[in-house]
Amino acid sequence: MNEHSLTPPPTGTRAQLVDAAERVLRAKGLARATTKEIAREAGCAEGTLYLHFADKLDLVRAVHERLLPAFVELVGHLPGKAGTGTVRQHLTELADGALRLYRDLLPLGSSLFADPELLERFRALLAERGGGPHRAWEPVVAYLRSEQALGRVAPGADPAAAALLLLGACQQLVFVELMTGPETLPFRDRPDPAAELVSTLLTGLSPTQPPDPTGTEPSS
Repeated sequence: MNEHSLTPPPTGTRAQLVDAAERVLRAKGLARATTKEIAREAGCAEGTLYLHFADKLDLVRAVHERLLPAFVELVGHLPGKAGTGTVRQHLTELADGALRLYRDLLPLGSSLFADPELLERFRALLAERGGGPHRAWEPVVAYLRSEQALGRVAPGADPAAAALLLLGACQQLVFVELMTGPETLPFRDRPDPAAELVSTLLTGLSPTQPPDPTGTEPSS
């Protein structure tokens, strides 16, 4: 995931094709979606589709990229927020954004794992464009290191591990929600899972650091 790797938002016929591809992919999955059906859904000839996209995988990439900008912008601005507001506030906004992105992206991306050849081609596309989900970690780690230097994150904390714990928790929560239904979630009775995840991450599990019942964080 790299803000510089994203193409400008599609317009005109190209945008119609991306819209149609997203609808067909969500309805039928990657394996059953065809360029012919996507073109028909967009109201154009299949030949027109190939004027704008190399193949179905290129369309999948375009659909993914259309879902990314809001999260890319959120993550990209995070390092510059060090020392402002609170760590809790910024990480909760990050978790909110991650949950929204994963709810949109996971249903579309999961089909790639069923086709090893297609997955390898998609990986090659990401590498060529300098993108990929791992790129979301880097600004978060940079932000936490800056906050650490300011004394607002514990000096012994591992920023990389914290970033993975938070983003990984968001992804796992959405995965369970999609796989088995929201009624199976341990957070099903909590209106704001992002805030709960961040609160536990900031508090830690050590019994020497009891949770603050007021929810305040003097140093964060």
